[in-house]
Amino acid sequence: MPPSLAMNPIPVAERIHTLDVVRGFALLGIVLMNIEAMVGPLISATTGLDPALTGADRWADALIYIFVQGKFFTLFSLLFGMGFAVMSQRAQAAHRPFAGIYWRRSLTLLGIGLVHALLIWSGDILVTYALLSMLLLAFREVSGRWLPWLAIASFLAPLGLMMLLGLMGSLMQSTPEQAAAWELTMGKQDKMIAAMLEGQRQAFGAGSYLQATLQRAKDLGFSLTNLMMIGPLVFGMFLLGSWFVKTGAIAHPENHPRLFRSMRWLALPVGLAMVLTSFVRHPTQDPAEISLTASTAFCLSMAGSALMCLGYAGWVVRGMQSPAWAAKLAWLAPAGRMALTNYLMQSLVCTLVFYGYGLGYFEQLPRAWQIPFVLALFCVQVLLSRWWLRRFRFGPMEWLWRSLTYLKPQPMRLRSA
Repeated sequence: MPPSLAMNPIPVAERIHTLDVVRGFALLGIVLMNIEAMVGPLISATTGLDPALTGADRWADALIYIFVQGKFFTLFSLLFGMGFAVMSQRAQAAHRPFAGIYWRRSLTLLGIGLVHALLIWSGDILVTYALLSMLLLAFREVSGRWLPWLAIASFLAPLGLMMLLGLMGSLMQSTPEQAAAWELTMGKQDKMIAAMLEGQRQAFGAGSYLQATLQRAKDLGFSLTNLMMIGPLVFGMFLLGSWFVKTGAIAHPENHPRLFRSMRWLALPVGLAMVLTSFVRHPTQDPAEISLTASTAFCLSMAGSALMCLGYAGWVVRGMQSPAWAAKLAWLAPAGRMALTNYLMQSLVCTLVFYGYGLGYFEQLPRAWQIPFVLALFCVQVLLSRWWLRRFRFGPMEWLWRSLTYLKPQPMRLRSA
């Protein structure tokens, strides 16, 4: 058996370079999206435009909502599905069993995610990815012809449920008596959310590390209750990512010009139009509001964000086909190869800067200044990633993930590989 086909981590020479570049680009979007939930309470970062903001802060909040929020966790989900399909193909080509290795990979990621969610930052996405990744094995043999339809069905299912809930909420307010009863019910929900907001503000802004950890445990429990809503959205992108690999579209985009042209010139503008419509109709999303108007805005935003993420990927792939742009975009590849390490590092640095047990700048960095802060942090990560990968095969967390997945320490230094 050729060594390259053995079930080991993918050698650098065999990696899909474009995939690393897209992953690096997505990493920048992730920290642009997450910074608001690190500077202030997590729950307040999920409500769209903050009506209290003015001037440059309001513009920054709106631009991040329109161009970033919801676009990059879907892009990372797409990339995760691609990674699964690449592993599956290599196992099949090597005639090696795959399920055991993949289970260990998912369980290791779950462990890393739990440590991250409980000890560092409660906005973690790794636990969700790890839990949902275990379902991917059931779709390993699904034909590439069916994967896009299954992906669309999975993504649209919770949006349909949200529309039904919104319709029910509107119907429950059709008469004055029903509206009064509904307002009383939603008032309880509003109080619960206000209590969570105040709990996060006290624990993360002024509390000790122990108090912050206890709050993170509460936040993790709350986020898992939302898995029925967010899970199908993420899993739909997993399936779509698998389709990109099965069809060869991501490895050989030059063979699929029509697909990537549609992503750039159709998916992106249509998605942007949907997000803008949602923003104009309902810029601030109150978690305690259940109405047809709010649900329609939410669904337009989520569906539009998924299309925009495809458009972003299409433009990055197009840039990699241009000699002038490929050299510039290649700077993102090392950060993408160390995406797990960099993602965790972003959380660690930001919580130590902003939380009360760190430097204590919680709720003190204006919204407009959060963008240059993120850009500076990401530039440092890009430079550190390039420096590190000139000496080592993996990032530190990638090494741990792979070593536990394959049940043997992986060679770390390049000269020992």
